[in-house]
Amino acid sequence: MSNKDKKILLVDDDDFLLDMYSVKFKEKGFHLEIAHHGLEALEKLRRGKFEVILLDIVMPSIDGFDILRKIKKEKLAEGSVIIILTNLGQREDIDKGLALGADDYIVKAHFTPSEVVAKVKTFLDR
Repeated sequence: MSNKDKKILLVDDDDFLLDMYSVKFKEKGFHLEIAHHGLEALEKLRRGKFEVILLDIVMPSIDGFDILRKIKKEKLAEGSVIIILTNLGQREDIDKGLALGADDYIVKAHFTPSEVVAKVKTFLDR
């Protein structure tokens, strides 16, 4: 399966970051869909399958932890890699995200967009 056949859902409310990540993923040939908030993400997940879900935590209306709970409860991401991609870097936040079922937890400030793309590719190449 080539990169263009691998669907990624990026859930974040920051348009600047969405644009930056969109460019990097598209440069590598990935099919990227964007959700600007949690409810939009849940709608997209109910309609289709994604190989990777990149999920911010701090968003309006419903936070990423609650989205992750709903994804797991409704089994919307069976076989998908879920990576939390957020600015929250406290140990308790990281532990909470992983305990809720995320496969990885990335603090945005610690990785460039290119490094995030490389990390996603590593998961997909397994």
